[in-house]
Amino acid sequence: MGTTVRDKASGSGAAAREREEPGQRPPLWVEEPARKRRLPDPVRTSAVRAVIIVALTLVQAMVAFLSALAGSWLSFPMVLSSVASTVVATWGVLDVWVTRQVWNQRNGVISAPSSTARRLRRERRRARRQARAEGRGKVRIRRRGGAGQLSHP
Repeated sequence: MGTTVRDKASGSGAAAREREEPGQRPPLWVEEPARKRRLPDPVRTSAVRAVIIVALTLVQAMVAFLSALAGSWLSFPMVLSSVASTVVATWGVLDVWVTRQVWNQRNGVISAPSSTARRLRRERRRARRQARAEGRGKVRIRRRGGAGQLSHP
């Protein structure tokens, strides 16, 4: 049941005819902005390496399991190498985490403060300036002669 059938059932025949025209169809591809930024190159490289290592480890573990079920002589060496490759796969995943931490430490995380944070900082700056200005005014009064003199002697 296409859109034209539904529109005819609802009683709007003109809308059904308009939608049937080829120029009125919605586009097939709508570009949307990316929600997240790309990973930095070193982090992405280590992530790809880790995915490949983990995939090979899983394949190797499956071969070891199936050869053990079949009673093949290959099962013992495959189990031993699966244990070793599990250690390597763990190292690969940890490498991604360490690389990401190092990259964040060296290059920092770029953050744009929200308008609320900016407004609060502006208010604090304004209050500090005002307090400094009042403090300077009191210092000037004390220098001129201090205790209640209204005019110079």
